[in-house]
Amino acid sequence: MRLARSARRDVSRLAGLAAALILGVALLTGCSSEGASTECGLDACTVTFDRGVQASANILGVEAKLIGSEADRVTVEIAGEQLTLTVGEQATEVAGLAVSLQQVTESQVVVRIARQ
Repeated sequence: MRLARSARRDVSRLAGLAAALILGVALLTGCSSEGASTECGLDACTVTFDRGVQASANILGVEAKLIGSEADRVTVEIAGEQLTLTVGEQATEVAGLAVSLQQVTESQVVVRIARQ
């Protein structure tokens, strides 16, 4: 009897692990980019765009593009809408997402995009 309960518990754990693995793979394959790198969780992604190239990423079901950058301000296009962001400003809402500029360097622009 104890062996049967133990086996059921092991099957339950394996099923849970398999579901988590499938979800993780789905999240990772849901992101693609060109001239950018992405790091995503369940409800938010950080996109690091390379400056000086046509950079874009598909994350959280939308396309994000770097349009231009100057000093600590950048223009991005998220879900077809252009936004001008400044480092340190509160997130801007677009298409049910909160978009904020995290960092601008000589070579990269880091934007955080989160579901509301």
